[in-house]
Amino acid sequence: MPPLKNDCFALPPGVHWTPVDEALADLRTRLSCVVGDEVLPVADALDRILATDINAPRAHPPLPNTAVDGYGFLNGRGEGDHHIPLVAQHMPAGATPDASVPAGTAIRILTGAALPPGVDTVILQEDVTVEDGTIHFTGPIKQGANTRKAGEDVEAGDVVARAGRSLTPADLALLSAVGVAEVSVRRPLRVGILSTGDELVQPGDDAGPGQIYDANRPMLRGLIARLGHVPVDLGHVIDDREALRARLDLGAEQADVIFTSGGASAGDADHVSALLNEAGAMALWRVAIKPGRPLALGMWQGKPVFGLPGNPVAAMVCTLVFGAPALSLLAGADWKNPQGFMVHAGFAKTKKAGRREFLRARMREGQVEVFASEGSGRISGLSWAEGLVELPDEAMSVEQGDLVRFIPWAGFGA
Repeated sequence: MPPLKNDCFALPPGVHWTPVDEALADLRTRLSCVVGDEVLPVADALDRILATDINAPRAHPPLPNTAVDGYGFLNGRGEGDHHIPLVAQHMPAGATPDASVPAGTAIRILTGAALPPGVDTVILQEDVTVEDGTIHFTGPIKQGANTRKAGEDVEAGDVVARAGRSLTPADLALLSAVGVAEVSVRRPLRVGILSTGDELVQPGDDAGPGQIYDANRPMLRGLIARLGHVPVDLGHVIDDREALRARLDLGAEQADVIFTSGGASAGDADHVSALLNEAGAMALWRVAIKPGRPLALGMWQGKPVFGLPGNPVAAMVCTLVFGAPALSLLAGADWKNPQGFMVHAGFAKTKKAGRREFLRARMREGQVEVFASEGSGRISGLSWAEGLVELPDEAMSVEQGDLVRFIPWAGFGA
């Protein structure tokens, strides 16, 4: 795959606070697929991303067939009683028609069987009586009733799945139905996850009074897996520039993209930003979003690096809003906008203009309620929530019952 340019994240001069939509548009234009391809049997390709369009080798259904068990004949019968003698043969599913059905006669035919020449209509077996080799029913019956046309679902040569699509169980059924045995898919995107900071210790270890347990790495591992990618745990690095350099080197060997948390701002201990600056491929994106801080975006040995805030709430929101669609492109899939819907607010709030706000929220009794505190240090609010309420950049006042946009976790792909 062609590598990303070292300056792919560079912002235009003079940009200070970037609106969310502008930041997303920039990511969409700058990023592209960074993984190669492999060929898999269709049955093993669930959730994999197609590398090429797939055309149907043959039509579905390949021949006209019946949708029911019944009797087939050439229609032309109006109202009144009808009596049609049966031919000796019958048509089961899977058989190839080898003879025409003479006009004025009918044939026993089973669900899914191809219509033999001389048959264009099928009547349900429940709607006829059979006596002495003759079917009896009262018309009229619509011509073409209970039949399917050849290719009415898919014509031979039709595109049945496009490159960039993540294959679903239904896709596997469709591809198999038209005779596709193997597909070319993207290799899984490997996402390195690295925590930084002297203040972090691992759950189960002893924590000093000024230390905190690392919540970001397990959260990000889960998020990356939910988004359909392969998390690569790069561990935790203290605030030591050379140790971080060595770990980023390891990440560049093991992963296709690296997500760090902490050290992404411009302070003395923000070594992620410093190293990306040193590499000559760093942009500090001050995005107008709450919760969230600057995103440090850059390249390390040809691999994109997303420097997330150290605060778990901001890290999760930034991963969902910016990371999810960016990773989709890097993995060879389509850009994925979050899928939300308008619901009535079960809360009241006033916000100022100038930044997009995301509130931890959940649905109850047909309304969306938000977490009691907007504090970005309240990790319990993430566990309490079932998604986010998105409030636009403009100033606004939300009253009880107003319509607001709610994006469930699944709407981000997680």
